[in-house]
Amino acid sequence: MKRISSLLSEYDGRIYIFLEDEKTKNKFVKQAILEGFTFSDGVNLSSRSIDNIIAINRNLTVNFVGTIGRIAFQCADKIGNEKLHKINYKELM
Repeated sequence: MKRISSLLSEYDGRIYIFLEDEKTKNKFVKQAILEGFTFSDGVNLSSRSIDNIIAINRNLTVNFVGTIGRIAFQCADKIGNEKLHKINYKELM
């Protein structure tokens, strides 16, 4: 299985991770915690419910994707000036 953090060096721009189902969400959370990811406020990923689209950041944080980000996930290739990479975590595993 590929490390989540390896995506940060593999792709430039924004990286959105699609988590198809509960099993995939749980695997993502477990792996992300092992790799040192937290929410941007320092809270452990297991402390909050994870939605089906999550953004990963270069400083090993994750954040929720709001309405505009969800629209971008469906139909855009860029967010602002940054390329948007859409990763299906289930396929990555």
